[in-house]
Amino acid sequence: MSGHSKWHSIKHKKGAADAKRGKLFTQHAKMIVLAAQQGGGDPEMNPSLRSAIDRAKADNVPNANIDRAIKKGTGELKDGEILSEITYEGYGPGGTAIFVQAITDNKNRTLANVRSSFTKHGGNLGETGCVAWMFKKKGLIILNIEGMEMEEVEMAVIESGADDMSPESSTMEVYTAYQELGNVKKVLEQSEMKVESAEILFVAKDTV
Repeated sequence: MSGHSKWHSIKHKKGAADAKRGKLFTQHAKMIVLAAQQGGGDPEMNPSLRSAIDRAKADNVPNANIDRAIKKGTGELKDGEILSEITYEGYGPGGTAIFVQAITDNKNRTLANVRSSFTKHGGNLGETGCVAWMFKKKGLIILNIEGMEMEEVEMAVIESGADDMSPESSTMEVYTAYQELGNVKKVLEQSEMKVESAEILFVAKDTV
């Protein structure tokens, strides 16, 4: 009986882990599909696609899944799913500005879900344009700088063509023009910097 219970427990844990991984893979695939839809299937010419692929690979998404998602985005594979990117703006507790990017195949359902999340947690959905001006689209690279000389890291970041940097205790946030994210990342890697992540996102111009 003990062995059966152990096997049942292992199966349950594996099933939960597989479901979680499957959901993560699906999220990455949608990001890749949308990026390819908007800017084409060549990651060298499409920084959003390059960023989406890099994030997918960091989470061990198989190359076959990545290739299939690119083909879906460029229209080479037809599966009937049309994805679109939509943004929402609003305020959280204390009047904090919140800018939401969503990828959806059903705008009405997503609007209802986002509105519910704002309301449930003490915020409110606002009109288009109410907070967008407070954010700027940028590339963000996180470097692991543990055990490294700060002067060496700063010199590498400056030479990479990045716009700005912000050191933490063991990491460095490096900001770039979003179109230059791939190029800056490549130069930093060639300088033997340890890149933990690289993504395109909207960054608040001011924080509170």
